[in-house]
Amino acid sequence: MLSLIARRLITALPLLFVVTATMFLFTALIPGDPARIILGEAATPAAVEQLREQMGLDKPLLVQYVDWVIRAVQLDLGQSIYSGQPVTSILNERLPVTLSLILLSTIVITIVGMSLGMVSALRGGWVGRALDAVSLLGIALPSFWIAVILVATLAVAVPIFPATGYTAFERSPGLWLLGLVLPVIALSLVGVTVVAKQMRDSVLDVMQKDYVRVLRASGIAPHRILFKHVLRNASIPTVTMIGLGAIASLTGSVFVENVFVLPGLGFVAVSATLKKDLPLLLGLGLYFTLIVILVNLIVDIVYSILNPKVRLA
Repeated sequence: MLSLIARRLITALPLLFVVTATMFLFTALIPGDPARIILGEAATPAAVEQLREQMGLDKPLLVQYVDWVIRAVQLDLGQSIYSGQPVTSILNERLPVTLSLILLSTIVITIVGMSLGMVSALRGGWVGRALDAVSLLGIALPSFWIAVILVATLAVAVPIFPATGYTAFERSPGLWLLGLVLPVIALSLVGVTVVAKQMRDSVLDVMQKDYVRVLRASGIAPHRILFKHVLRNASIPTVTMIGLGAIASLTGSVFVENVFVLPGLGFVAVSATLKKDLPLLLGLGLYFTLIVILVNLIVDIVYSILNPKVRLA
């Protein structure tokens, strides 16, 4: 298990460099000069050039990126161009919000998706057709549109849940959970439908295997066959879809956090992009990449538990 984790972490290092280098390049291509934006249009060219030199923006892009990597290895992601605060402080303060969304969305995707998939596989008929219809609907509707509809119906028309805002867990667990109900629903709908379809197909496939027929012929109780053999083997491909659902929740959080005014990483990403805050954008790219790597690592660990052959790969 430790060797598997070590291999996955080593292979993740090139991903960090590729993502951060790509973000560095694309951020530099965003129209607008940060120095000019900070000083305003009335600033003289000399003042703008002096600020660019102080911020290191006059150096070649490759030199700027190498300097950033050297500082990042030392856990120094620089300071925000606009607030002057350390990037790590800004992102660490908002990280719990985004992690809460991803964690709760993944739990909902796993429990609801796998349950619907099993029911659809075992019952079939109208349940399976309804799942197909809901799946198409869930995939077609973007998460931010679902978020707007949820706010309009369950927060404005029928004020059951708060429309905006976030309460820290340590302050009030109840208000924390209540404020995340609508965002989590908006984020997890697509993942639930995808996982449900994958689980249904996997269960149906496993139930047709020869060893399952042998177990049935041996007189073993159906519930033991289902939970001990069918569910375990059907969960192997489903785990991958759950991991993809968690990653999709991360990308969807950029839009959902802005709809519900949640002070998470996605909310900061939009603001930093509009202001062309390069250090903050690079820090966000690094944090998002680390979260993706962590999700993939967890998926690999769960996958290796369900299928020990993976540990030898």
